[in-house]
Amino acid sequence: MNFQPNRHKLTLHNNWTRKKEVFEPADPNRVTMYVCGPTVYNYAHIGNARPAVVFDVLARVLKRLYPHVVYARNITDIEDKIIAAAKEQGVEISAITEKYADIYRKDMGTLGVLAPDLEPKATETIPEMIAMMERLIEDGHAYAAEGHVLFDVQSYAEYGRLSGRDRDEMVAGARVEVAPYKK
Repeated sequence: MNFQPNRHKLTLHNNWTRKKEVFEPADPNRVTMYVCGPTVYNYAHIGNARPAVVFDVLARVLKRLYPHVVYARNITDIEDKIIAAAKEQGVEISAITEKYADIYRKDMGTLGVLAPDLEPKATETIPEMIAMMERLIEDGHAYAAEGHVLFDVQSYAEYGRLSGRDRDEMVAGARVEVAPYKK
């Protein structure tokens, strides 16, 4: 089935060009949308709810305009805060993440936010993340320090362009004290 363009056009702000542009998907017959979801170590707050509501509205608009939309929102179920919460409570990491992921889903449902089509967890893609980090290190875009892998901001001239921030102002230590292992 070939997509027949709807007479309505979706205009979005493009952070790269800093202009409003008509959204033109790579494949109008299958539009994909991947957004950052919550880190599940505690109860959701307004900072977690706002993007969920905004992305829900966008997904609904896309689903009205295009025949097949795949909306994915990840769950970060492993990171330092989760590990610390599990250690503090004397429970497995999964006990923390499953509990707070379920609460998050219920809270978003109460707000009227629809569930995404896909909800991948960070722990489901650890080998891929490791491979990506290794490649970034090999290509000179990241470095390992004290058990962390950090992106080398200086290695990418366009760093900060999407956020509209100056790369030099974001360099570790430029304005605020940072961990000693950061460049």
